[in-house]
Amino acid sequence: MYDINVTTQFDAVHCLRGYPEDFEVPHNHTWKVVVTVRATTLDELGMGIDFLVLDKLMKDVITPFEGQDLNEHAAFQTINPSTEYIAKYIYDRMEPALRTDRYKLYSVSVSETDTQNVIYYGEDET
Repeated sequence: MYDINVTTQFDAVHCLRGYPEDFEVPHNHTWKVVVTVRATTLDELGMGIDFLVLDKLMKDVITPFEGQDLNEHAAFQTINPSTEYIAKYIYDRMEPALRTDRYKLYSVSVSETDTQNVIYYGEDET
């Protein structure tokens, strides 16, 4: 079993509607994202998944967030762009392309700071 990770980051603004105090005011984070694919076997080149393929998929999902107010994104019109929902959004967009006989998307980790993060494993994990 192999866990293959790709990491990136993006800058974006968000606020948590209905949250008391400062978090209802728009504020910026440099969000760190780690995508983990779990491979059961390696391909003929000895790879679980090509890092370049995984990196491109991740950037295709995350690039639209860069420099944006996440509250204005279509996905977050009726829900807060919390770290939890951001991780789920990224997972749900990437998962269909990362479902094969050899590997699957295992988790998406999203961090607001160096000390605060969420890991989302998908709906079928316990």
